[in-house]
Amino acid sequence: MKDNVCRIIKINKEALFEFIYENFINQEESLLDLETNVGISNHFDVNWETGEFIFLAHNGEDAEENIIPFPKNIDIKKVMNRLPETTDSVLNSTKNYKELTFDELRSLSNG
Repeated sequence: MKDNVCRIIKINKEALFEFIYENFINQEESLLDLETNVGISNHFDVNWETGEFIFLAHNGEDAEENIIPFPKNIDIKKVMNRLPETTDSVLNSTKNYKELTFDELRSLSNG
């Protein structure tokens, strides 16, 4: 790049959300301590008012390769509002995630 020149990227909220989500997908193995992302399903949401983002991953298939859907009666936005932060930075080397069962998530969702 030449001196005194800036290269600029400006994006809207949707593009920012996409960027954050895609980066979580690309790093989910290290962020969530997963062996492989084969058969992993992801779910996410963002609260633009509070600046919070939630990313969930679960096995998408059981041992017999049957699909394990994310329960429709779990509201991810409500979980995000009720769950405390799991880390102050995803860039640190400590465990960044909390492991909860579908039943525990359902409890948080139903409050």
